[in-house]
Amino acid sequence: MSMSIPPPAEPRSAAGLRTAPGGQAPPARTWAGFEALYREHFRFVWRTVRRLGVEDALMDDVVQEVFLVVHRRLGDFEGRSSMKTWLYGIVRRITADHRRTMRRKPALGTDDAPAAGLGSARADDADPEASAEQAERVRLLHRLLAELDEDKGEVFILAELEGLTLAEIAEALDVNANTVASRLRAARREFEAALDRALQEDEALEGRTEEGRSQWATR
Repeated sequence: MSMSIPPPAEPRSAAGLRTAPGGQAPPARTWAGFEALYREHFRFVWRTVRRLGVEDALMDDVVQEVFLVVHRRLGDFEGRSSMKTWLYGIVRRITADHRRTMRRKPALGTDDAPAAGLGSARADDADPEASAEQAERVRLLHRLLAELDEDKGEVFILAELEGLTLAEIAEALDVNANTVASRLRAARREFEAALDRALQEDEALEGRTEEGRSQWATR
């Protein structure tokens, strides 16, 4: 893809899930394995939750809910699919429930910066300009993903941003591989077209800004 994808958030610790509201503390003998899974796959879960449209202010709650379900159901995982496809099925259901709930509530205002908490992206204090550019890329990516319909958006996220194969995506979405391939082709076309429009708009805005500055300087 022609768009640079910013790095994801870093996990803090799975320890908070031990005492999460409504959650059961896991037995010590199973905690080590779950914590290893959490460290390995947190970034994937966090990215996917955000890319599926969860607001920054609610990221921590939704990601935590995903991992609470993962812990409860970890014994059901039989290794017939990859861990990512199994996790995506859980993320998909929880984010869908979240969106249905939010449609029944007043819209929340969201800040431009990621929420501080479990899934926060780390700011690069040593280079605020780079941090601002990264934040802008994040906003643009999420805006472009929101322009895709749900079916196309899912396959685009899993294929282009997460690198899953068509077979893995077909299994995760419970559709055949030909359908995945068709959706992915359409999603790529729509994403590239939307990206081109966004870049052209930015160039036009920058041109108008520079023109305004020049006019001001000659006064």
